Amino acid sequence: MMSKFMEWIDARFPATKMWEEHLSKYYAPKNFNFLYFFGSLALLVLVNQIVTGVWLTMSFTPSAEEAFASVEYIMRDVEYGWILRYLHSTGASAFFIVVYLHMFRGLLYGSYQKPRELVWLFGMLIYLALMAEAFMGYLLPWGQMSYWGAQVIISLFGAIPVIGNDLTQWIRGDYLISGITLNRFFALHVVALPIVILGLVVLHILALHEVGSNNPDGVDIKKKKDENGVPLDGIPFHPYYTVKDIAGVVVFLFVFCAVVFFFPEMGGYFLEKPNFEQANAFKTPEHIAPVWYFTPFYAILRAVPDKLFGVIAMGAAIAVLFVLPWLDRSPVRSMRYKGWLSKVFLLVFCVAFIILGVLGVLAPTPGRTLLSQVCTVLYFAYFLLMPFYTRLEKTKPVPERVTG
Repeated sequence: MMSKFMEWIDARFPATKMWEEHLSKYYAPKNFNFLYFFGSLALLVLVNQIVTGVWLTMSFTPSAEEAFASVEYIMRDVEYGWILRYLHSTGASAFFIVVYLHMFRGLLYGSYQKPRELVWLFGMLIYLALMAEAFMGYLLPWGQMSYWGAQVIISLFGAIPVIGNDLTQWIRGDYLISGITLNRFFALHVVALPIVILGLVVLHILALHEVGSNNPDGVDIKKKKDENGVPLDGIPFHPYYTVKDIAGVVVFLFVFCAVVFFFPEMGGYFLEKPNFEQANAFKTPEHIAPVWYFTPFYAILRAVPDKLFGVIAMGAAIAVLFVLPWLDRSPVRSMRYKGWLSKVFLLVFCVAFIILGVLGVLAPTPGRTLLSQVCTVLYFAYFLLMPFYTRLEKTKPVPERVTG
């Protein structure tokens, strides 16, 4: 009866075809390592954010008068409301952690190189939409840091010549951040941006499965096939990697639940202390800083003395990621076979990015500003010098088959 039922489904919807193309007969390289967990973990966290977000909206009131009180109501009076709120707030930080590690793996193994340029571009659009989604959601609790953080970020658009002030007012929907701003951010956060992110995730996966997954060796497994057309170095994604991913999910959930139950505020990095105080337009916090996953770009903004050029530098720091596939001129993909210059530049880039993230949280001082400027130069040097050092360095020969 089950086979007849599936025949009835397949005659009307390509269920079996989709299962085979994307799971049971999608051949992935057999040498994936632990860094390949983070793509599936990003999907897991996305599901967590959607499910917990839906439940939170049932008790949240998107108005300046009631938003903060409704969050308190969720935390204190709604049954299991506290755990839903902590799952959502911790999930936001977890999302960026796994996405940053997923992007690092792409940089390490050259997953952005031909023929995967479109996979990388869809991934970067997801990252951009995720930043917008997080920013919109950050305002919703209507706490002090939410209010003033949004005030600072939105005011940056005012630095754009000619249209800056009008654009800023258009984004706010008012002459200052108010209930109108909160309401429109709520609509974008709950409806518009999740639809965009889900659509981009589908395109990202479809583009990946069209060209095939990269691997730590950067070897194209489609070049070596048996008489049945099956890649010699490939194994079906299901059941091999679905089972392997379950192991990664279990470890991730242990860490994730430990944070949710024991330190959901993470010392003020996941939930800042000023955000437990209701937004007050007449009381400015002692130090205004965005949540941690925005701080590297915020540090780049502050490193440039001129406001307009600071905004341009911050935008360029994100925009340059989109052209990465055309900056790398190396004949090999993986860092395993690239020269020492690529390895040094990637290491310096990662250290500079982490330092910028730390500096973005701290109050500015002359010494910290100087360090931010140095790290900003190193950040951009990684990309702008890439066409030269990847072309000039001596690379190792790439094996014809994956090395395991």
